[in-house]
Amino acid sequence: MCGRFTLTSTPEELARRFGLDPPVEWSARYNIAPGQDVLAVREEAGRRRATRLRWGLAGDSRRINARIETVSQRPAFRGALQARRCLVPADGFYEWAERGGAKQPYHIGLREGGPFAFAGLWEGETCSVLTTEAAPALREIHGRMPVIVSPPCYADWLDPGRPPERELLAQLVAQAPGDWAIHPVSARVNSARIDDPACIAPAAEMPRQESLF
Repeated sequence: MCGRFTLTSTPEELARRFGLDPPVEWSARYNIAPGQDVLAVREEAGRRRATRLRWGLAGDSRRINARIETVSQRPAFRGALQARRCLVPADGFYEWAERGGAKQPYHIGLREGGPFAFAGLWEGETCSVLTTEAAPALREIHGRMPVIVSPPCYADWLDPGRPPERELLAQLVAQAPGDWAIHPVSARVNSARIDDPACIAPAAEMPRQESLF
C-alpha cells in the first residue's frame, strides 16, 4: 500500500511539471498521511487545476488506496474510475521493510529528482491513490507501490471522456519509471504529527536478521 509520501517541490516546479493554470499554492510537506490534505490535479473545462483533497475516498480511511488490478470491479471506486480521475503530485513516498524483527522505513524517489504523479481517483473533496505490484528494485522493501503516471499519460488519465479501458490501466503500469533512489530514514516518519525535513534525512539502516538455516 501507499501510506505516507512527500511533496517538497516548489509551486513553480509543480506548475511547470503539470501545466497548471493558475499555479498552485503549496508549502513543502515531508510526511503526508491518510486523512490529511493532499494536492490533486484535475482537468476542468480543458484546463488543469490543482486543488486540495482529503486523502481517503468518501472520507473512509479504508479507501486511501485502490488496487489497480481490481479497481474496476469494486463498487466503491467504479464511479470515480469512470469519470473522476486525478493526478496526486509527489516527489517521494515511504515504505517499511522487516529488519531484525522491527520495521525499517525507507524514502523512495526518482533518481533524477523532481515531482511525479500518483494515479488518483476523487469524489467530492476526497481522493484515493491507485497501487500496483512493486517495481523490481523495490520488492525487497514492500510488495506494493503507488501507480506512477508518466507525463505522456497525463492527458489520457485526466480526460473524463476517455473510458478507463484495460489498455489505459495497463499503459499506466507499463510506462512507470524504473530508476529509483532509495535510502533508509529514521522512525520519526512513523508519527503523522512529525512533518519536517528530518523525516527524509538518510539514517542508519537497521541490521538485517540473519537466517539460522
